[in-house]
Amino acid sequence: MARFGLVLVVALSITISMLPDTTTAQLKTNFYGKSCPNVEKIVKKVVQDKVKQTFVTIPATLRLFFHDCFVNGCDASVMIQSTPNNKAEKDHPDNLSLAGDGFDVVIKAKKAIDAIPSCKNKVSCADILTLATRDVVVAAGGPSYTVELGRFDGLVSTAASVNGNLPGPNFKVTELNALFAKNKLTQEDMIALSAAHTLGFAHCGKVFNRIYNFNRTHSVDPTLNKAYAKELQLACPKKVDPRIAINMDPTTPRKFDNIYFKNLQQGKGLFTSDQVLFTDARSRPTVNDWAKNSVAFNNAFITAMTKLGRVGVKTRRNGNIRRDCGAFN
Repeated sequence: MARFGLVLVVALSITISMLPDTTTAQLKTNFYGKSCPNVEKIVKKVVQDKVKQTFVTIPATLRLFFHDCFVNGCDASVMIQSTPNNKAEKDHPDNLSLAGDGFDVVIKAKKAIDAIPSCKNKVSCADILTLATRDVVVAAGGPSYTVELGRFDGLVSTAASVNGNLPGPNFKVTELNALFAKNKLTQEDMIALSAAHTLGFAHCGKVFNRIYNFNRTHSVDPTLNKAYAKELQLACPKKVDPRIAINMDPTTPRKFDNIYFKNLQQGKGLFTSDQVLFTDARSRPTVNDWAKNSVAFNNAFITAMTKLGRVGVKTRRNGNIRRDCGAFN
């Protein structure tokens, strides 16, 4: 009997070791090929209509995707509304600045998908957000890429889980690398994804320290381009509302391009976490390469986005298809 048990254990362990990684194995480009074949067209149309209404849709969706995937994986847990019994991810201080247009485009796309009887309750909010993210990158002139699908929506969303999982504006390269490595992302992936800051805006409160009280010897961060520092001081006077918005990319704020890296070469990174990519010798060669080679950058961005989309993917066992993206079933 003991021998039979041993054989069973050995057989079971061999079977388990031969099983593929279910989280990435379940992801495939034609996941909805039979259940909802037009899902990509539907999402794309909703995104295009929403972008026509407001450009903010583009950076808002891109940022929403990052903030979702970096906390418990790409499972749309960032979209859950808080209840009296649960303070959800979106109400953590680091997520309060997520613009509503990112949430709205996912909700609208979900509604459009569920309006088709064969698609109803078949497509996850997590996959809709992933598709919408690709579509906003394209809408801003960035590269198109194939999106892997098959994520299920998360069953948990707590504000506490956000702590320490999102990069801060004052992070240095070592801190950035450590945080991205937690999500199986390399330094090159980190630099490529940081370039999402080629789009959208930030708030004055995030840059006050760089332009007014950097340290004891310098009121302005010495790595900041002097003319750019003056522009920022004009846009963000000392006593201004810290929620006032400023462009992340001072040159082409509405275009997805490699100008982000050219800005860094000139000391025009808005956050410390941007500028360190050029001032740190470990990351500078990549910045210099992508500043002159947009094709190499676009390819690296596609690779990094695909890898990011595989982080913490939920399966049928630990996820479901949410009927309402903002609430658990």
